[in-house]
Amino acid sequence: MGELKTRPLGATGLDVPELGMGAMDTPWSPERVETVTLALDLGIQFVDTARDYAGSELLIGEVLRERPAANCLVASKTFKRTMNGAQWDVDRSLVALGVESIGLYQLHDVRTPADWEAVMGGEGALAGLKIARERGLIGEIGMSTHNLDVARDAILCGEFATVMLDYSAFYTEAAPLIDLARERNVGVIVMRPLGGSGRTSVMRRRLAEGYDGLLRPANLLRYVLSNPGVSVAIPGMSYPTRVRENVETASNYEPMDESTMRALEREAAELY
Repeated sequence: MGELKTRPLGATGLDVPELGMGAMDTPWSPERVETVTLALDLGIQFVDTARDYAGSELLIGEVLRERPAANCLVASKTFKRTMNGAQWDVDRSLVALGVESIGLYQLHDVRTPADWEAVMGGEGALAGLKIARERGLIGEIGMSTHNLDVARDAILCGEFATVMLDYSAFYTEAAPLIDLARERNVGVIVMRPLGGSGRTSVMRRRLAEGYDGLLRPANLLRYVLSNPGVSVAIPGMSYPTRVRENVETASNYEPMDESTMRALEREAAELY
C-alpha cells in the first residue's frame, strides 16, 4: 500500500493527506475503535466529526487518549447559531476529545439565508468561534453547507479558512465553487465523495452481482481527487475494510481524464 499524498489546506499553512475520514457513523460500528485506529495507522491525519454526531467525538477522543502523539488534525462542528452557544460547544468538544485545542472548528450545515444571517451577526456563532480562537481553544474556522449560494458567500467573505461541500460524480454542481475556492485560497473539504444516501450500498450489491462498469466506490473517490481544487475528501468509514479500500485507492490512483469523468457522471445520473 502506497503513501497518501498531501495537499495544502487553503491558506492555513497546513498540508493534509488528500484522504480524510468522515466519522459521523463510525460510533455505530462494532469495529469502531479498530476503524479509527487503523485510519491513523495508515496515514489518515484528517478526521471530521461534530457535536451532533452521536458518540463520534467521544470515540475519537478514546483513540487519541491511547496515542497522544498521533499526528491528527481533528475537525469538529457546532450546530449552534449564537455566540454563546458556539463557545459552549467548543468547550464540550474539548472535553469529549480530550485535547487542549482543536485544529479546525466549523459552523455546521449553514443551509438557509436565515442561518447565514444568524451565524454572521454580531452575536452569532462566528463571533463565538473567533473568541474561542483568541483563547487558543481552536485553530482555524470553517463552514459546512449543502447550499451553493451560502457556500459562495462563505468563500467570498474572507472569514473562513475552509468550506465543506457535497461534491461527487452524482453532484457536480459544486465544481465551479471549488474552482472559486481555489482562486481565493480557501480550503475545500468534500463530504459524501462516494455519493451518500445509500448509493454506496447499492453499488457494492451490484458489484457482488457481477457489474463490471465504471460506477464503483474506487472510481468515485478517484473522480473527486482528480479535481486539484479539492483539499481533502472525507468518505465515511465505519469498518477497517473500508479504511483499507479507501487508502489503497487514494495512495495509488491516477487522475481521471475528462472523458472518463464525463462517462462516470453519465453512469451516476442513471443510478437514482
